[in-house]
Amino acid sequence: MHSTPLESTALEPSAFEPSAFDDARFRELRQGLLTHPLYSSITSLASIARFMEFHVFAVWDFMSLLKRLQREVTCTAVPWLPPKSPRLARLINEITLGEETDSDGLDGFTSHFDLYLSAMREVQADTRPVLSLIEALRAGTAHTLALRNSGLPDVVRDFVGYNLDLACDGEPHQVAAAFFYGREDLIPEMFDQLLPRLAANGSTRLDRLQFYVRRHIELDGDTHGPLARTLLAELCAGDARKFREATDTAILSLTKRRDLWDAIYREVQAIPE
Repeated sequence: MHSTPLESTALEPSAFEPSAFDDARFRELRQGLLTHPLYSSITSLASIARFMEFHVFAVWDFMSLLKRLQREVTCTAVPWLPPKSPRLARLINEITLGEETDSDGLDGFTSHFDLYLSAMREVQADTRPVLSLIEALRAGTAHTLALRNSGLPDVVRDFVGYNLDLACDGEPHQVAAAFFYGREDLIPEMFDQLLPRLAANGSTRLDRLQFYVRRHIELDGDTHGPLARTLLAELCAGDARKFREATDTAILSLTKRRDLWDAIYREVQAIPE
């Protein structure tokens, strides 16, 4: 069955703005994440550390979505072949530059994942679970088996497993939908809710985390979000089937994030006063 092209306006990146989605479930999930009670519950260093011990897995698996898109629209193999679309290659490489080798705020460079780990160490959050998973993968264990044997909470295994499966096997427009709607579009507004809580805490042990959060509000809101939206629009290319699949992926990605947020909220609520 051939797909029916969308109206010409759907070829424009503006058609992929969250406000343009005429889907009640999408709007409900997105708004629920932006107003989630988790943010107001993160007040003490103990609650911040617990949040980070869960959230670090989202920081880490983000890079697999990004690398799949980079592999899709650039050439990362030898011998090198010219990309089909230098424009898309430029978009994804610009995002990768910021995510993988950004300024660390200390006259050096770092990946955002390594920056987050340094912020975790600053608040004495436990980095062992995520580093153990990475070591299992580095040793050649398949991600499905590594997650199954990880001992991680079910909600973390489900969240990471979903994103890694998508990064490995999803269609490019589906990966781009998860990348934009589940990450680059959402993160600046979510972090806008979190930043005042961190600042109000007043602890100098939050300096690296506040730098990380501010950097994402700046980069994702001003640069990476619009670039990711353009990439998604081009990968859908006016194809109605791809647009529907992108919408379905966006909703599922937001659902997985909501489930993760709900689980972290319960964990934080259980911390003794």
